[in-house]
Amino acid sequence: MVFVKPPFLEYLRDHVVLADGALGSYLYERGVERGRNLDLLNLQAPDLVFSAHEEYIRAGSQLIETNTFGANLFKLREAGVEEQVREVNRAGAVVAVKAAGHQVYVAGSVGPSGIKFPLDEAEVSADDISHAFQEQMAGLVEGGVDLLIVETFSSLEEVLLAIRAARAVAPALPLVAQMVFPARGMTVRGKDAFSCGKAMAEAGADVVGTNCGRGIDAMVTAVGLMMPLASEGILLSAFPNAGMPEMVGDRMIYPAQPAYMAARVGEMIKLGVHLIGGCCGTNPAHIEEFRSRLKIRPVRIRGESQAEPRESVPHREVEDRPGGFLAGLKPGRLPIIVELDPPTHLDVEPVLVGAEELAKAGADAISLGENPLAILRTGNLGVATLMRRRTGIQTIIHQTGRDLNALGLQSRMMEAHLLGIEAVLAVSGDSASATDQPGVSGVFDLRSYGLLRMLRNLNNGLNLAGRSIKQQTNFSVGAAFSFRAESPGLQIQRLEKKAELGARFAMTQPLFTREAVERMIEMTRHIDILIFPGIFPVISARNADFLHNEVPGISVPGELRRLLAAYEQAADQRKAALEYTRQLVESIAPVVDGLYFVSPLNKWEIALEFVRQVRAGNCRGSGRADRLCESRSTN
Repeated sequence: MVFVKPPFLEYLRDHVVLADGALGSYLYERGVERGRNLDLLNLQAPDLVFSAHEEYIRAGSQLIETNTFGANLFKLREAGVEEQVREVNRAGAVVAVKAAGHQVYVAGSVGPSGIKFPLDEAEVSADDISHAFQEQMAGLVEGGVDLLIVETFSSLEEVLLAIRAARAVAPALPLVAQMVFPARGMTVRGKDAFSCGKAMAEAGADVVGTNCGRGIDAMVTAVGLMMPLASEGILLSAFPNAGMPEMVGDRMIYPAQPAYMAARVGEMIKLGVHLIGGCCGTNPAHIEEFRSRLKIRPVRIRGESQAEPRESVPHREVEDRPGGFLAGLKPGRLPIIVELDPPTHLDVEPVLVGAEELAKAGADAISLGENPLAILRTGNLGVATLMRRRTGIQTIIHQTGRDLNALGLQSRMMEAHLLGIEAVLAVSGDSASATDQPGVSGVFDLRSYGLLRMLRNLNNGLNLAGRSIKQQTNFSVGAAFSFRAESPGLQIQRLEKKAELGARFAMTQPLFTREAVERMIEMTRHIDILIFPGIFPVISARNADFLHNEVPGISVPGELRRLLAAYEQAADQRKAALEYTRQLVESIAPVVDGLYFVSPLNKWEIALEFVRQVRAGNCRGSGRADRLCESRSTN
């Protein structure tokens, strides 16, 4: 069965489609240095681009744009890579298509040429610009985009050239065309939005509209002028900026808050807009607010009984072994992981004492983050090694792609093997923008998928170049799983992919209700890896509110927050919170593959009580870990 999206224009006529927000400014937010050519990231740092697309999809985007806005001949010539136009655009499309999966449309983004209009024919001709657009669009089409979008044009003459180029390259592909109307619904040369929209539609655009500009109010005015086109059956689009920017220090700040923008977007939909997105200054938070306010649901895919065309890619058979941590689990009892963060200083003794007590109580492994939230901590590899030597307990080191390049990552994992580490959790890592250290930027040569491929290679005795490392590492390879009960589809697809890439276990973000855990189990039963649901014992109303509002990926149920808020004294809140967690653990222990306790504020004594609770109950859990033990004994 092949799953396919409905044809874009067919779907758009009957629905409002939510696109993504700004890609360029968001990449800068994520640590890309100012002035760097963003289009070349498709070749130089595809995992970084993939992650940005992924964040928008998580926020609710039904359509994402390729990172190719400026990838035309004239602009890439300035970067000294004019011969790579087709390659850059094809790579941008491939990255976006990979991120989009089955439910999200991919639009090939084409911006202005950078040549000033009206043209000086002695310098650059209209044919030159048309050929440049065609070369760029050909690369996008080769990469598999679902549609093309020509956007941010201030000259009607130039956007019509782009539209005709698109129709020459891909006559049947849906085409969106958008212009900038800075004030009163007019271009800088005084052409009104209605006549521009009509001219774009007559030239061959399927959807016409506006993006960028001087702010949201000016865009509402332009859309109002275009409204008569909707009555003629022409589809409209609008991608507003997050207000008028101002310079604060060396940063461009956009003031419009997501809730305000969502309300104004609602006005534009009433005026006939069917395709909505964001432009400069918008980010996934804006898109998530649009989705929530507009009640946007995922595109409904359909299955077709036909062979899915796939490229023939040479494949080397590799073995996915359980690794030292999983192979050492004791049959007949529920596996338990406890997370302790390395300290923000060099006094590691309290953490080592905690590991000793947790090992005595029956924990199977200690999980150690790598500078979580980009806050400086003692290196987890060193702390994990000390724990192993002192207690014998297994340690799971989190390995991010944020802080080291691919060379350093492989070297560090080879070092971890030599130091006796037998479990690694592969995670992309939190953005470096939140760091407490000056001058820090993210590397992201590899993200979670790339890290999983790397670890699989090392477990098979190979580095990323395919060369032998003369031994095989013995890592139990883990992956993070952010299960959201209200919209689980994308994350389940990602977990399926991670399992294909060699993950043998997964650790989830904290889950706070039996219902959420049971739904997660039911929806992931087909994935043949152990899943450890995260359990975070909140300790106060303030702690619960902080987690809910400020920690990415964590949603504390309103029921629990209201329960704690009903108590005035912190001690009473703590008692109620821990009892809530005790009941949760008791209810889910018989059905889960294992448990993953996160120590609140690194207070290992709290996690210790829950480890003792589980061990006192002699719980076996789901039994999937036992089946892993049985499969070991037969191999």
